[in-house]
Amino acid sequence: MDDDERALFEETLRRACRSATGADLDRALDELGWTEALSVDPRLAVSYLFEQLGRADATASALDVVVGSALGVPTGPATGTVLPALGRTDPPGRMSGDGLVVGGVASSALVGATSAWVVADADSGPTAVEVATADLTLREVRGVDPRLGLVEVSGLDIAVTTVSRLEPGDWPHAVALAQLAVGHQLVGVSRAVLELARRHALERIQFGQPIADFQAVRHRLADTLVAVEAADALLDSAWDEGSPAAAASSKALAGRSASTARRHGQQVLAGIGFTTEHELHHYVRRTLVLDQLFGTSLTITRELGRQLLVGRQLPPLPPL
Repeated sequence: MDDDERALFEETLRRACRSATGADLDRALDELGWTEALSVDPRLAVSYLFEQLGRADATASALDVVVGSALGVPTGPATGTVLPALGRTDPPGRMSGDGLVVGGVASSALVGATSAWVVADADSGPTAVEVATADLTLREVRGVDPRLGLVEVSGLDIAVTTVSRLEPGDWPHAVALAQLAVGHQLVGVSRAVLELARRHALERIQFGQPIADFQAVRHRLADTLVAVEAADALLDSAWDEGSPAAAASSKALAGRSASTARRHGQQVLAGIGFTTEHELHHYVRRTLVLDQLFGTSLTITRELGRQLLVGRQLPPLPPL
């Protein structure tokens, strides 16, 4: 795409995410050809869509498609993808002598699908298997952010209908691509929180002047902007480098940046930010759950540290 086509693509996705959510947004993305764009230019399709999802507080089953595309398995309205359990990055399935054991999460689109792809640990390594959705137990996840539309997926001794052998690097590649996607969504949410705080600081009058004139408020907004831009820059660097470690690092930093935006945004908005009347709480809830998808910022950081201790070699520094 040239610059004009990229701008049009981004604006189209922005409008779609602001006008629809859930199944309606899935249909809109299908009509826009987002899946085809994903196969042609994953970086463009993932970075644009997921940041807009975060900014608009919208939901879609696009993460299922991203993981399925990375694994090379077909996905669509009739076939979903099971993701790792919250806080984890290991395969959501395990092959046993009696069949498949599943423990993970998925988008609500899986409820209407007839089958699902599950990556399972087996003696020969991770393997993608297709199972009937009717054989799975699906439980709607309410909790902190019910609007995200996640379902808990579980099952014991499930019969497998189709097996797709994976190469050793396929699952790490899928996890890395998913972490980049969620990282961009976290950046989008953080930008939305920053914008809410900025607008409030300009409009809220105390002692005869906008609170944006107070140095303490400016510092909070500035710290948030620095955190968000740093996360965005590291995501760009991770795309350039293309390694699982770089993707994990960028997802961890995006989670920490979202925490910074959440904390400072709440302080700037003060009392109104604690109410359900204000939209801030939707974004706060979203960051808490997104940070759990494909590893939390804390668990990823600990794992990267463990790898450094074992390998005794520093990773290449991102370009500055």
